[in-house]
Amino acid sequence: MRRLIESATALTLLLSLGCAPRAQLASAPEATELLGTWTVDLRPTPDAEAYYQEFVVTAVDGKRFTGTFYGTAIENARVNTDWGQLHFAFTTADGSGAYNTSGVLVDGKLQGRTHSLGREFLAVWTAEKQASPGRWTSSCWT
Repeated sequence: MRRLIESATALTLLLSLGCAPRAQLASAPEATELLGTWTVDLRPTPDAEAYYQEFVVTAVDGKRFTGTFYGTAIENARVNTDWGQLHFAFTTADGSGAYNTSGVLVDGKLQGRTHSLGREFLAVWTAEKQASPGRWTSSCWT
C-alpha cells in the first residue's frame, strides 16, 4: 500500500510540473525606444581614449527600422523583442566590405557588437541616447 501511495504521489508531482504554466518573460520595451540619436563609444580597447560616432534611428516600422550608423545608411535592419529585451541587428558597408552590427537595450543604454569582414575586427561598443531637445514654454523647458 505504501508503494502505491508513493507512486501516486510521484505521478501527481510529475503531472503537476508538466502542466504548470510557463513563466512569462518580462515585457520588452517597444521597438520605438530605438528612435533618436545615440552617441556610440567605439574605443578599440577598454583603456583607449573614447572615440564617438552616431547611431541614428529615423523610423521604426514593425520589426524593421531605418537610419545611419557611423554616417552610413543602415540596411537589413531588424528588431526582436520576443525574449523580453529589445535586440536589434543591421548591416552597413564601405569600401572595405560589409559590417554586421547587433546589440541590445539594457537599462536605457545600448550594448553592441560590430563585426567587420573586410577589416577583420570585432568591435565591442556602448551607446547612450542623446537628450531630445525640449519644448520651450514661457517658464521652463518641458
